[in-house]
Amino acid sequence: MRVKVACVGGGPAGLYLSILLKRQDPSHDITVYERNPEGSTYGWGVTYWSGLLDQLRAYDPESAQAVDEHSVRWSDGVARVRDLTTTQPGDEGHGIGRHRLLKILAERARTLGVRLEFEHDVTADDLPDADLIVAADGVNSALRSRHADHFGADLAPGRNQYIWLGTSKVFGSFTFAFVETDHGWIWCYGYAFGPEGSTCVIECAPETWTGLGLDTAPEADGLALLEKLFADLLDGHSLIGRSSADGSAQWLNFRTLTNRTWHRDNLVLLGDAAHTTHYSIGAGTTLALEDAIALADALREHTSLPQALAAYEQRRKAALLSIQSAARYSAQWYENLQRYIDLPPHRMFALLGQRHSPLLPYVPPQVYYGIDKAAGSLEPLRRFKRWLGPKVARTVHARALATRKQAPGGSERASASAPGELG
Repeated sequence: MRVKVACVGGGPAGLYLSILLKRQDPSHDITVYERNPEGSTYGWGVTYWSGLLDQLRAYDPESAQAVDEHSVRWSDGVARVRDLTTTQPGDEGHGIGRHRLLKILAERARTLGVRLEFEHDVTADDLPDADLIVAADGVNSALRSRHADHFGADLAPGRNQYIWLGTSKVFGSFTFAFVETDHGWIWCYGYAFGPEGSTCVIECAPETWTGLGLDTAPEADGLALLEKLFADLLDGHSLIGRSSADGSAQWLNFRTLTNRTWHRDNLVLLGDAAHTTHYSIGAGTTLALEDAIALADALREHTSLPQALAAYEQRRKAALLSIQSAARYSAQWYENLQRYIDLPPHRMFALLGQRHSPLLPYVPPQVYYGIDKAAGSLEPLRRFKRWLGPKVARTVHARALATRKQAPGGSERASASAPGELG
């Protein structure tokens, strides 16, 4: 049956959904609306892991091959703490320029017959005539905000400040650098996205941000200070701002977005409009593309639109539970950096790799390191750790929710936020 679909938002989620729906039935009438000009995008590179590439190959080999060919790879992680450096092997990671990824998906969508309308801003008061309207318009989704009470959007703010920058330095590994200043620690995540450069995400506690004057410094002065602080990491290369859609590099406070429900009549949320997870787990792009896969599957498997949208929401909410938990603990690890930073670098880096653990915040770091090392060779201890971690997490999370509900004003409604995840 021919279906007319309007996808509002030309990011990875919206473009990939249009590709999948056209592959399922070329007769579908699909239009992607994007308010920005073609080729303009904020950000530098995104990260993903081999599991995503396997999924892309299964659903659309042509675009998967292009993504693979234009990606860079790494397997080691490097951490610099003061003047010490440690390296640890890890899973193979991939990086690709956001601009390159969007170009690949847009070209593939056009080849399949999808209409792409750039510089076309769709508002909640002027929706296209379609059987299905997909809100893929980001964390500040205007389509979702129009029905805020129905969707039940909630924003949980993080503590730290971060900024998303680029550099011409090409990192050979996923690189962390932690620098101590008179006002506290500031750190960087760096990863290559192509032969032309890398992404640098710089983060610090709010008191460090204000103490260094980064809260009031003009962009050029702020970049100069950051280049000085991370001079050893950058090897003479500069940091590049101008990463956001409005032409400026902004310090942001990450907010984790959740929604009580993801659909209303023929309107459904996709990608960052439905959820965000902290950028430190590098899953944003993966989750957006997996949303598109799940929605396309549900629309193929169910002839009734309400059933399809309900099945999509149920599947994705279930899949996100463990990822959202990992992201929450990852963010907290950095917010409590002082707890780990004075460990020997190889131990600190080992616990950095364990930052998703619900046990880590409640066990002294040195003790946890010893338990984790022993668990690697003792199966009973490994099983006990796997059992205890989720039990502690559920208890702590339930208490946190109860505290939030009792607090004056209840939850914070979505109105404005930072761009979505960096991954």
